[in-house]
Amino acid sequence: MPAGGSRITLKESNLKKATERVAFQGEKGAFSQEAVRKLLGERAEVIPCQRFEDVFLRLKEKEATAAVVPIENTLAGSVHENYDHLLAYDFEIRAETNVRINHHLIAPPGVRFRDIRQVYSHPVALNQCLRFFNENPQIERVPFYDTAGSVRMVMTEKRKDAAAIGSAVAAEIYGAHIVRRSLEDDRRNFTRFFLLRRPDYPKRERCASARNVEWKTTLVFSTRNTPGSLFRALSAFALRDVNLTKIESRPLRGRPWEYLFYVDFMGRVDEERVRNALGHLRELADFMRVLGCYPKGC
Repeated sequence: MPAGGSRITLKESNLKKATERVAFQGEKGAFSQEAVRKLLGERAEVIPCQRFEDVFLRLKEKEATAAVVPIENTLAGSVHENYDHLLAYDFEIRAETNVRINHHLIAPPGVRFRDIRQVYSHPVALNQCLRFFNENPQIERVPFYDTAGSVRMVMTEKRKDAAAIGSAVAAEIYGAHIVRRSLEDDRRNFTRFFLLRRPDYPKRERCASARNVEWKTTLVFSTRNTPGSLFRALSAFALRDVNLTKIESRPLRGRPWEYLFYVDFMGRVDEERVRNALGHLRELADFMRVLGCYPKGC
């Protein structure tokens, strides 16, 4: 036993040595990887996944210690599939971050802009660059499963008439060159990402204990399909001056034309006014679940 009587268990030792393994959708160089870096630092080991559901499965099966998923974009709106996954899987939102999205036209070295006839990228990225395609009608936009994946694909195939839309990091990783920079229609293009953990994972995120940090809470609820039911549910927050920052509706499966409502609001679940608001909402809702309480934009 070490001097002073302290004793480190094998479990504690392994926990200290453990490396963060973070699942995200896309290939290396995707914007989600930048979100991983902002949330967990450079040393986190990334696990690229082809589909969003694969990301959630990696976390469920403990192949990853965390998952990072996009939830909304300032131009394209909400990522509805991930709202559905948040309900289907028993994970907690532990943190959020915002990533500035710069879309670049990327091609193999030697490819000239005038020769490009097809551009590959994720459908959301393509739709954020509509002005570019309107100004260049000779170029066909081709949907692909991922921004960074499209860069890797055009580099692998080495076509002289094709390019991809992706990040500068993806261009660097795959040895491509940037033909045109910042194609997005609006320079204020940001994507918001959630950091997800299993409920039993220790709460030790950066900023979680920092002073003067604003907190947000995300929850989901449903109400009966009757006049005024949603108004009464939301009044639980208005009566206590709780600021709602987002509300999103999703179809309630098995009950046509009824909906689940996802709500973000400012405040911690242990504040008295928030506890009272949540207690009031539980009395009015058919179903309610808190998905996470986390530092704002940390």
